Order: sequence, then structure tokens, then C-alpha cells
Amino acid sequence: MTVELKVPAIGESITEVFIGTWLVKEGDPVLVDQIVVELESDKATVELPVPASGQLKSILKKKGESARIGEVIALIEPGQVAAAPAPATQAAPAPQAPTNSPQAPVPAAAAPEAAAPKPVQEIPPIMPSAQRLLAETGISPAALKPSGPGGRLLKEDVIAAVPLASDPEPTPQAVAAPAVAAANREEEIVPMTPMRRAIAQRLLEAQHNAALLTTFNEIDLLEVNNLRKQYRDRFQEKYGVRLGFMSFFVKAVVDALKRFPQLNAEIRGTDIVYRNHYDIGIAVSSQKGLVVPVLRDADRMSFSDIEAMISDFGERAQKNRIHLEELEGGTFTISNGGVFGSLLSTPIVNPPQSGVLGLHAIQDRPVVREGQIVIRPMMYVALTYDHRIVDGREAVTFLKRIKEVIEEPARLMMEI
Repeated sequence: MTVELKVPAIGESITEVFIGTWLVKEGDPVLVDQIVVELESDKATVELPVPASGQLKSILKKKGESARIGEVIALIEPGQVAAAPAPATQAAPAPQAPTNSPQAPVPAAAAPEAAAPKPVQEIPPIMPSAQRLLAETGISPAALKPSGPGGRLLKEDVIAAVPLASDPEPTPQAVAAPAVAAANREEEIVPMTPMRRAIAQRLLEAQHNAALLTTFNEIDLLEVNNLRKQYRDRFQEKYGVRLGFMSFFVKAVVDALKRFPQLNAEIRGTDIVYRNHYDIGIAVSSQKGLVVPVLRDADRMSFSDIEAMISDFGERAQKNRIHLEELEGGTFTISNGGVFGSLLSTPIVNPPQSGVLGLHAIQDRPVVREGQIVIRPMMYVALTYDHRIVDGREAVTFLKRIKEVIEEPARLMMEI
């Protein structure tokens, strides 16, 4: 009986998804729980496994097409999956044996060759980006040499093998110089992913529906640096995570939000909704674009809890493993463009929030302290806020409060 592969329920607000990359082709054998396709929503990418082993009989929804929750996107013919590649590889030396020599020693020589394909057939762990490229190019992962940590097959390993697969006619293409020049001027049209479309739509909504304004300040990170150097090894030994800057800024933001609740509120119709909880969104980069997973009840989290969660978010974002519920909600956002080298920027509020804090690169700069010019690690910070609910005085004082507690981190501990 044919098994239907359906789009599962992904989130409460999601009724439709777009088909991403199919990692197998029609007619390919599949094993139960094998990931065969990526489903893209406006919030995250979800990998869909097959419910039964067998053969992928037909693909009903191609890449880029939309599908409703519960809709059938493929059909699977259940059955035992045969290990087809192994016999085909072993059969290759057999014809050569009788051709070269029909004597008895030849089968003995053929035996090691029959065993040789075993290590070749072992498929290494494959990174998601490499798996998508393998599906597009049709290259077998068993034929590639992995170069990633732990023997993982990287996207770069597949890219390096692509020219080898298309090398049969290099000479005619090299001779046709005008064709090469024309190829360099070609355009590539790629449809926007659902996540990229959602990001673009939300950014436009933020600019059209809110009165956004940005205020700036700069922070001396000397004391935070000293604390990190002093306790870095003991912190990592005890909690198993590195003591970074973000935990200090999360703590400082929560402290400032308690003093200026307008930045933790939202406009709902003609009402202002003040929240008494502090769910801080942390903007992280993923392969699909920027995502903002949320630290729930950040006011109740310790420094180690915050650092561990942010590290986990960053790792899972690169593997498209962020869960949808982790992206929902959020009362305020922190975006750290400094990790990419940004010196100054104006972040955009994530609706319906009223504020976002932008962090930037740390640079040693000359500053004046007690009448003396000294070199300090300085960072520009930016606060973009919705002027409909937050006045300039509150925004400037909010950012000044963050500056104060970061420059004197002991105030975070003493709550003064």
C-alpha cells in the first residue's frame, strides 16, 4: 500500500510552506526517518523525514512550489530497500578477470578488489549545505574525500568535485573566448526564499508602520574585559561555556527595561501593552538569513545560562535547527553587528517591539580619563526605538543606563 508523505503541522500561525530542496530523486530508495526534503516557512526551515522505508515513487510538489499543512507532497512505495550500489561495484572487476587471464590465480586477485569498495561506500557525515549541493549535482558522497572536522563532508568538498564531473570537454570551452566573456556577463535569477521574503516584508512594515528614530552612545569595555580575564578560566571550567560580552549586555538591557518599561511595551491598536516579563531576542545569522531566537525570562537567567543559550542558538542556526517556538514572542532585541566588523549602524525594530539595541565592533581608541589621554577598548552602541511610544528623553536615558552598568559591571550585581 502506497505511503503518503504529508506536510506536518509546523506552528500555530503557519498554514502554508514552500518546498525547498529535495535531497533524493524519484525512484531512489529511502530508509525510515531519512530526511528527504526541506520545508521552508517564513520563520524557519524544517527537514521532513519519511515515515517508512521503500522507494520514492513520485514527487508531487517540486522545489519552490507551495503546499498546505496536511497536503501530500510525495508517494512512497513501501518495501525492503536493497543495497544496490554494492553488487554493481563488485561486478565491475568480474568481466576483467576472464578477459585478462582465465587461470585460477585471477579469482584470488579479484577478491581483494571486491573488498576494496567497502571503505569507499562508507558515507561520511554530511553537512546540510553539502547535502543540498549533492542533490543538485548528482555527485555520490561516497566518491568524495571529506575535509571537515570529525570526517564531515563540507560544501567546499562538493564544489571542488564539480569541475571534475564536468571535465570531459574542457578544450572547446577554453578555445571559445567570446563565449567565456559572455558567460561572465550573464545574470542569474534566483527566487527569494520564504524566509527572505518574510524578512523583507517585516522590515518594510517596520519602516512604514512605526516612527523609528536612532540614538547613539559609546561604551568603555575596560572593566568588563578585566572581569572576563580574571574569571574566564574558572567560569569555563565550572559551566563548560565561554564568558563572552553578550551576557553582560543582556543583563544590562533587562536592568534598563525595568527602569524604562516603554521600551518593553508594544502598541496594539489604540492601546499600549506593557509587559512584566523580559524575553530578549538575540539576532543570529543562519544559512537562510537573520533569525532572532528568544531568551525567555532573561531576568531570571544567570550569566552561564545566557552564554550557554546564545552559544546553542548560534550553532543550531547554522544547521537550520532553530525551532519555530524559539523565534516567537520577544519583547526587545539585541543585534550584534560587531561580529562582522560593523563599526556603526542603525538597526531596525522587530515589530511589534518598540526597541532594538545594536552592538558594534570593539576598537582601541584614545579617550580622555581624568584629564589624561588613554587607550581604551571602545564600542559604539545604537538604540532604534518607536517614537510613537518612546520619547527621546527615555530612549537617551535608557541607552545611558546601559552604558553606566557596562562600564561599572559591579552595579549589575548590586542592582544600583
